[in-house]
Amino acid sequence: MLIRRELPSDAAAVRAVTAAAFTGAQYSAPPIEPDGAPGEATLVGLLRADRCWIPGLAFVACAGDDVVGHVVCTRARVGEHPALVLGPLSVHPDHQQTGVGSALVHTVLGAADASGEPVVVLVGDPGYYSRFGFVPGSSWGIEPGDPALERFFQVRALSAYEPSLRGLFAAPAPFGALEDMADALS
Repeated sequence: MLIRRELPSDAAAVRAVTAAAFTGAQYSAPPIEPDGAPGEATLVGLLRADRCWIPGLAFVACAGDDVVGHVVCTRARVGEHPALVLGPLSVHPDHQQTGVGSALVHTVLGAADASGEPVVVLVGDPGYYSRFGFVPGSSWGIEPGDPALERFFQVRALSAYEPSLRGLFAAPAPFGALEDMADALS
């Protein structure tokens, strides 16, 4: 397996992997587009088209010539401070439980730290993400915009973290756009 930066030519493969990874998942976002792909597949495209996208923080895992996993961190905010949000993290079902997801998370966290980013935030399974040093956001004084997310809202401080980085988390606009699109369909 090779982990490398995402290339523009990977967009279709990333969408397919993300759709496969989230189809039938317990907490998957509802389909937005006519192809019936889970909302996470749409979200990656929305993020890529937005100014929050950071090309150096989007990675794919390849097995031979096939993209089998993807991770991205995009620009977010905590109060007035810059932050990153991790996700979606996608691994094709045929490659889950093989270390692909872990390799992708380690890669994107290392790249974010090397870039001087202070903190990475995510909404995900604490049982999975705690192995990468993620802890409840409240332990760092960082709160989700939606209290319903509190149980899954996690933070990973990086080398550039400073204690003044506290406050309300603000996700990039595409996350809200996805919710608005889902609401319009229901």
